[in-house]
Amino acid sequence: MLRLQRALPERYASADQDDLAQWIAAAKAELGSQVCILGHHYQRDEVMRWADARGDSFALSRIAADRHDAAYIVFCGVHFMAESADILTADHQQVILPDLNAGCSMADMADLDAVEEAWEDLGGVVDVERVVPVTYMNSSASLKAFVGRHGGAVCTSSNARAVLSWALGHGGAPARGDQVLFFPDQHLGRNTGFMLGYTEADMAVWDPRQESGGLDDGAMKGSTLLLWKGHCSVHQRFRPEHVDAFRAEHPDGLVLVHPECAHDVVERADQVGSTDAIIRAVSEAPAGAVIGVATEIHLVHRLAAETPGKTVMSLDPLVCPCSTMFRIDAPHLAWVLERLVAGEVVNRITVDPETARWAKVALERMLATV
Repeated sequence: MLRLQRALPERYASADQDDLAQWIAAAKAELGSQVCILGHHYQRDEVMRWADARGDSFALSRIAADRHDAAYIVFCGVHFMAESADILTADHQQVILPDLNAGCSMADMADLDAVEEAWEDLGGVVDVERVVPVTYMNSSASLKAFVGRHGGAVCTSSNARAVLSWALGHGGAPARGDQVLFFPDQHLGRNTGFMLGYTEADMAVWDPRQESGGLDDGAMKGSTLLLWKGHCSVHQRFRPEHVDAFRAEHPDGLVLVHPECAHDVVERADQVGSTDAIIRAVSEAPAGAVIGVATEIHLVHRLAAETPGKTVMSLDPLVCPCSTMFRIDAPHLAWVLERLVAGEVVNRITVDPETARWAKVALERMLATV
């Protein structure tokens, strides 16, 4: 998805870290409770040090919604996160993304046109009234609204199992449908499906670049889980050999893996969970533990620095940051804050009322399941 971020004024682009820190601190003090800075776990430290709250995307959006005194929500994350915050916050609050180019490659792998085309193709073969669309939180507001209009729900990495159980009638609840169209991350969908007892035979990958998703009528009819061909560019880097190499060097080590990783990596892990679950697992590990983590490197480094007495390392020796999240930096943060002090709101993220209404329906269905 194309987003246009104007070049920063030279004052910010050429400033050193000490000057930037002074400008940010002064602007933050001037704005006081009018501003709330949110920092996603994957942010670099030069940004995270200024966060009033840190967390995953949905948790931060809910924090923003609870900060009624904050007229300005500066979301140090990516575009879909800022959209979710705008959906959940009140009308008097304005959400700001420091760099408009901070998108999410996974979220961009499923757009509204492609999903609507898939829905139409499915409708020619199966009864789409019995297909429940589920979108991962890492998706645009327009896709959350699509899900809301078509009886589906949003999920996060921590509640995907509950949402799929809700959709397919596990745990004694009535089924909302016979099939799920899950987008945009195939790995979270597949790993959750295995947790629920489904097999590879119950799943098919929908490739939006191919006609009818690359599936014949039999595959469309016979698959309980239709998994969109999308992925996280960071988590797909982790491979089984990374886990094997860690275990060879640290036989008693603990392996923690995010469910956006491929299934053959998840199978080798000691624990699989969301970002917050990984943070808890590191905290609860015994003193002296050696922990290999399969998630974004800024979080891994932060866990290592903030967990004395334990060794925390990335499972991938060629560490890879989230390149889009990495666009948020101290120069952009200083710029948006100083513009607020001057009375100018820049980089505001807004979701139109109709899209916001249906996206909120999908989010509320998610909350009702957990």
